[in-house]
Amino acid sequence: MTTQETGTSQHTKPLRRVRPKSTAREWTEFLITLVIMVFFIRVTTVEAYRIPTGSMENTLLVGDFLLVNKFIYGIRTPDWVGIPFTGIGVDLPWWRLPAPRHVEPGDIVVFKYPKDRSVNYIKRCVAGPGQIIEIKNRQVYVDGVLSEFPPESKFTSPAPVREGLGERGIFSPQGELWNHDNFGPLEVPEGHYFMMGDNRDNSADSRYWGFLPEEDVIGKALIIYFSWDKNRTLSDVTKSVRFSRIGNWIK
Repeated sequence: MTTQETGTSQHTKPLRRVRPKSTAREWTEFLITLVIMVFFIRVTTVEAYRIPTGSMENTLLVGDFLLVNKFIYGIRTPDWVGIPFTGIGVDLPWWRLPAPRHVEPGDIVVFKYPKDRSVNYIKRCVAGPGQIIEIKNRQVYVDGVLSEFPPESKFTSPAPVREGLGERGIFSPQGELWNHDNFGPLEVPEGHYFMMGDNRDNSADSRYWGFLPEEDVIGKALIIYFSWDKNRTLSDVTKSVRFSRIGNWIK
């Protein structure tokens, strides 16, 4: 019987034994993959956000943790990279992919604060490009039509500021005597939005810093995934955690 018949050859190379990966290497590869996946999801799809102030009460409360839909208004690539919480980094060129839809009045939106783009804000869109915004004795009108107050919105002062009494810091393009209860009429420019907090007497919004450029939009508030009351101790979980708010869709 020849070597050809037996399926062997004098020139056959011995098989090399593959070394199994070490546990440390497997964990390193897993962690790197996980970080890449989390970064990709955070940039393109959803991002967590915590409510730090009461400007959206009672729709959103201090201590609410949200998931923000970043896909709906068009994925926006990062415009900065650096060391978190230090301000040390570099600006990057960025672009936005085509959006399934644009911001609409009524949407609760997370965006870069126009006066300090390193800070994220959250407010409700009240009017969009080309619309006329006007506030009369707390009543909001868009294109002359009265807008309904959000169900959980509120006022903290007993009475509105009277018309004609100018308020310091208010946004008034021509130096008009406007205040946060009597504002406008004013047309929203193309590519911009007029934003307001649901806590109408305690919100630094478009009445003070002007219009929100569309390029600064990050995403739409989607759902509350956790909520806790910072005024209560964590030792009593039943009181500090707001279980009734967990899983609520944001409207």
